[in-house]
Amino acid sequence: MAETEAGSRNLSITQFLLPVLFILAFVNANAQDSAKINPLTFSGYLELYYSYDFAKPENHERPTFIYSLNKHNEVNLNLGFVKASYNTDKLRGHFALMAGTYSQYNLKGEQGLLKNVFEANIGVKISKKHDVWIDAGIMPSHIGFESAITKDCWVLTRSILADNSPYYETGVKLSYSSKNEKLYLAAMYLNGWQRIQRIPGNQTPAFGTQLTYLPNRKITLNWSTYAGNEQPDSLKQWRYFNNFYAHCSFTQKFGLIAGFDIGMQQQSTGSNNYNTWYSPVLIARYSPTDKIRIAARGEYYSDEKSVIIATGTPNGFQTFGFSLNMDYLPTDNVMFRIEGRELSSKDKIFTLADKPNNQNYFITGLIALNF
Repeated sequence: MAETEAGSRNLSITQFLLPVLFILAFVNANAQDSAKINPLTFSGYLELYYSYDFAKPENHERPTFIYSLNKHNEVNLNLGFVKASYNTDKLRGHFALMAGTYSQYNLKGEQGLLKNVFEANIGVKISKKHDVWIDAGIMPSHIGFESAITKDCWVLTRSILADNSPYYETGVKLSYSSKNEKLYLAAMYLNGWQRIQRIPGNQTPAFGTQLTYLPNRKITLNWSTYAGNEQPDSLKQWRYFNNFYAHCSFTQKFGLIAGFDIGMQQQSTGSNNYNTWYSPVLIARYSPTDKIRIAARGEYYSDEKSVIIATGTPNGFQTFGFSLNMDYLPTDNVMFRIEGRELSSKDKIFTLADKPNNQNYFITGLIALNF
């Protein structure tokens, strides 16, 4: 029944969004013809995918720690949204409605139409001399180098660390950018770890920070943090999390991304002992032409005490992953992608040929369109 209801919700919102897409596209096209710069702009995005898991899950759902592009053996919409943006020198705002399996699984705990809100925020510049802003609302997460939008990521599927850290956040953000655009600083007051609404019984504030530094045009260095409690206050367990990454474009054809996540959470309320999880990842991309890109990813995720990923096995979640990705970009706003991926775990947390297995294999294809 729950799956039927979720399917109906996604279908109804999709039926609503399709005519809106055409209307916004028409309005945007006419706005671009205007000689004046309009602070109000409209855009849209769609990504359709097909993934085949060699474990052949009967419920068509990939392993529970995968939250994006996670349906097996069916053509589906991962993410589609329409977005209105307003930008001036002192004011900015974004509002986007979405549909797809991304919202179905990542916003499962939210209520009603909030499940279909991709972005809803307002920002005000508070300094005349410096680039200082206060933004409030539902915003993209300040954590990580992979976003919910597949086209903006170097590989098709998300890394394990990306799928198991926030894609979005809700709260208030104070940010500063230097005049030379080399330094970005931000501090956030948040409702929780990937939450729009607080969980019942939780009144504990959550906090985040971000520091991004560009020593030159080829390298981006980032450090993001999070601190909060993901339980009711009566069962409070503090969580502390750090995300590091370096984004390097050595040439126009070759680049590397190196990332590392590490987190710790109290074992129980008031405890001085913590359970720790961590994950390193490395992605290399080579572009032989302007229309073709090839990328490879290696990763490892260790969560022995099942803080983030529960397995019910003796060694918890300790998994290596490798993937190979190829992109074809026939035009600036269209992308075709295909990726093969292998996961290998210490315990038999997967299935293959209807038997417990240490390994999981799957292939995914995608087409993305932005306008």
